[in-house]
Amino acid sequence: MAQAAAARLITKIVDAQSARGTASVVLTGGRNGNALLAALAAAPARDAVDWARLDLWWGDERFLPAGDPDRNDTQARDALLSSVPLTPERVHAMPVSDGEFGGDLDAAAEGYERELAAAAGPQDRTRVPAFDVLLLGVGPDTHVASLFPEHPGVRESERTVIGVRGAPKPPPTRISLTLPAIRQAREVWLLAAGEDKAQAVAIALSGAGEVQAPAAGAQGRSRTLWLLDRAAAVKLPRQLYPPASG
Repeated sequence: MAQAAAARLITKIVDAQSARGTASVVLTGGRNGNALLAALAAAPARDAVDWARLDLWWGDERFLPAGDPDRNDTQARDALLSSVPLTPERVHAMPVSDGEFGGDLDAAAEGYERELAAAAGPQDRTRVPAFDVLLLGVGPDTHVASLFPEHPGVRESERTVIGVRGAPKPPPTRISLTLPAIRQAREVWLLAAGEDKAQAVAIALSGAGEVQAPAAGAQGRSRTLWLLDRAAAVKLPRQLYPPASG
């Protein structure tokens, strides 16, 4: 799944850069997100990307000190970012707990919200850029980014970035894009590999509500793509399978 997703992502970035001169991608952390980045680093076609004309954002982050090994941006740099010629100003990591906002989680979330708004152009008509691809790993409980089932953050309808407290998955303090921000992406790709994700995939694709299953509410403006391996797909509803030929 990671290799297939990496190949698709390279093609999408190259196409966007050919059409508009630049491309923008929102990265995700976790097992599946980091596997995709590692596959991208190893892909022979990675040099087709003009890395200097790529904007990178994050869908969520653990509110920890800079360089902490549990931060998504630290893991992303280890897996890929440190090995490609990115423009530093175009790598938009979420705030750290020992940075300009100190330990003020809400101020940090508002700071990232402002950064997104500043990058949005008049053509976007929103407070976030129209990302070319927004990647999301799907958790075993159906969470995406740091939006957890029945948690207050999944109900947010106005803000584009929120501080998350009391997350059921450690660490409990996080920053996350909201569903309204996620839905401004041109394409949303949801990644799930492993049998521990099978039930979550089935729930999200069976008509569940977004409050109970946040992954069900993650949709792109022009496309929503689920990228699964066989183990994660074993519980898919029968109606989602193509009819048998012959």
